[in-house]
This record gives sequence, structure tokens and C-alpha cells, in this order.
Amino acid sequence: MDSILIPIIVFLLVYVAITFELVNKAVATFSGVAILVMLHIVSEHQAIELIDFETIMLLFGMMVIVSILKHSGLFSIVSVKIAELTNGSPVKILVLFSIVTALMSAFLDNVTTVLIIIPIIIELTRGLGLNPKKYVLSQAIISNIGGTATLIGDPPNVIIGSKVGLTFNQFILNLSPIVIIIFCVSLFYIWITNRDQFTSIKGNLVKIFSVQLLLEKIRYEFLNTEINRRIMIKGLVFLGITILLFVTQTITGLSPGVVALSMGVFLLLVSRVDIEHVLEEIEWSTLMFFAGLFILVGVLEEKGVIDWIAHHIFLNVGDNPYVAVLLILWTAGIMSGFLDNIPFTITMIPIVQIMLENNPIPNNILWWALALGACLGGNITMIGASANIVSVGISKKYGVNISFIEFMKTGMIISFISLTLASVFLMGYLWIVL
Repeated sequence: MDSILIPIIVFLLVYVAITFELVNKAVATFSGVAILVMLHIVSEHQAIELIDFETIMLLFGMMVIVSILKHSGLFSIVSVKIAELTNGSPVKILVLFSIVTALMSAFLDNVTTVLIIIPIIIELTRGLGLNPKKYVLSQAIISNIGGTATLIGDPPNVIIGSKVGLTFNQFILNLSPIVIIIFCVSLFYIWITNRDQFTSIKGNLVKIFSVQLLLEKIRYEFLNTEINRRIMIKGLVFLGITILLFVTQTITGLSPGVVALSMGVFLLLVSRVDIEHVLEEIEWSTLMFFAGLFILVGVLEEKGVIDWIAHHIFLNVGDNPYVAVLLILWTAGIMSGFLDNIPFTITMIPIVQIMLENNPIPNNILWWALALGACLGGNITMIGASANIVSVGISKKYGVNISFIEFMKTGMIISFISLTLASVFLMGYLWIVL
């Protein structure tokens, strides 16, 4: 009995520590692993076997590529060029930055995206006498929506793709249509509810002159770093090859983890950057956090806890596929809004696998429901996704304080709209394939 009870207690304690940020996430998970190993619930060799190295390799490889591109100055150039294109127009600032944020979040990662975008958008809006809060909120929310579209855009997708064996193309083909719709509707909602803040500056000569001065200031501040075009070109070439190999996975037979790790290492070799410096910027604590969680959930799975949860909670809905899909989508959405969506996703994967064994729903629709719920639900609160926490943290450094309630007022409504649209999409998809 202790061999079942102890892993449950340890997992719940770790989950609480993660949710309320009582200690570092990686420290919390590996403390849990250490307890299980020391109590002989699992051996150290079994623990290592439970880690999904495919996910770790994919994350590490993409982190290396993004870090090198960041050092080349590419992201600073892109951000300043977007700022120039807006010409100080509040609507253009919202739309153009949102488009770039969504695309960068889909093909890089949303935390890196907000680290680059938020400082520039605060500088630009504050200089125009606008309230930066709405713009910061919009970019945090859009980064989570954009990241939902691809295998590499958001951690829940990385986990689902690696553990289940779904390809880059499958994610784009199945999720990008609804993500584009959700992006457009969310952007319209942000605009319609804050129209007074998006009035045009045409005809206001003072503001037009101020914009030009402000753009010069932004150019100086954000392009005052060395631009290394040689490294930039190499980084873009290897990023392009990485995405090409993701897309042609069915032909090459190379898994996303192998592709990302290989391209990251090859880029380190040919770019001749300071490897020590690049490795210092790798989010080692995030990688350790993932590894620890895989072990904790793997132990629960081996002890039969996951199987019990699946049969007593999720399989009680019966054989109706529509109910099953909606249950996964909305459970993932609501839970991910208030808890970290990474451990939730890792916990849900074996549950969904058991559900599919009992009720085989075609075309991976149950996996798309989990991905959409986990990614889109993260917008409900500022603790629902890493990009939210980072955006609020950067804003605070710039003197823009966004409270938990302020974030939730906007995030909850957009999440509800997003999950509703996702529900309609999945129901229609299910109706077509059945």
C-alpha cells in the first residue's frame, strides 16, 4: 500500500510547490524523485528509463538555435523594423506586433518571443502616451495562441508530439486553421473592448514628431548591440534546415528530437560562437524540471494510479466521443489556467492513451483536444503559462505593474472564447470523420 500512497503524496506536494512557486521548479521535481529513490519506491536505473529523452533533446536543440540567433542581433533588428512600420499608429502597433509575436511563438518559443517583444512595445506605447498594460497583455496572450499551432511552439505540444509520435506536419495541418481563427477573433476582441486606446494620431503633428524622436531612441537603445551578420545568416540557414526536416519527417524518418539536437550542435560547430556563453543561456532548470516530472508521472503510471484515475473519472463519461473530446478540452483548459500546464499535460497523456484503448476516436482528435486545452487555457491567469509570468515580470522592471486580477479579466474572457471556438472546431472535425 505504501508503494502506491507515497508516490501520490510526493507528486501532490511537488505539484503544490510548483503551482505556488514555493521553490524552484527543477528543485521541487528532483526533490520528489530523490525521496522516491531513497525510499526504494523506484531505483535510480528505473528512474532514468522513465525520462522521455526525445522531448529533452527537442527542447535543448531549439534552445541552442534560439540562443545563437539572439546573440546575432536578429531579434533586435526585427523588433525595431516592426516599430518603424507602425509609424506610431496604436492599431498598427497592436496588429503588427501581434502577428510577429504569433509567428515567432509558433516557430521558436513563446518565452523567447515575449522577452524580445515586451520591452520594445512598452517603450513605444509609453512614449506615445498610451497605457502599455493592454499591449503587454495582448502580446502575452497572443504568444500562447500562436504557440498552439505547431509541435515546437508550446511545451505541452512538444510533450504530446514526442510522447505520442505526432509529426510537425500533423500539428500544423490540424491545429493551425483553428489557431488562425482564434488569433483573429482574440485580436478583434482586444481592439473592440479598448477602442479609445487605439485612436489614430493622424493630424496630430506633435504626436507625429514625438513618434520620430521615439523611434530614433528605440533604434539607439535596441540596436546598440553588435550585429553579427555572419552568425545571423548561419543561424537562419540552420533554423530553415531544422523546420524543413521537421516537415519532411515522414520521408527522412528522423524524429524532431534528433533533428533539433543535431542542428543545434552543428550550428555550434560552424558558427564558432562562445560555446560556454551559449550553454550558460540554456534553460537547464527547465530541462531538469521536465526530466523530474517524467519520472514522477512514470512512477504513478507504473503503480497503477494513472490507470485508476482514467477508469474512475474519465471513462465514466461512456462511449460518446463528443463528450470525451469536450471533457478533455475543457478539463485541460480550466486546469491549465490555474496550474502549470506542463505537469498537467504529462499527467494527462497516459490517461488519454487509456481512453483511446477503450474508445478509439479517429484522427488523433483527443490529442488535439488536449493540446488546444493545455495551450489556450494557459491564458486564464498569469500563472497559467511561462510566457505570462515572464511578460508580467519584464513589465514590472519597466514600471508597468499588472495584477493577477487585471490579467485574469482579459485572459479569462479570451480563453473562454478560444475554448468555445476550439469546441466548435473539434465537434465539426469529429462529425466529419465519424
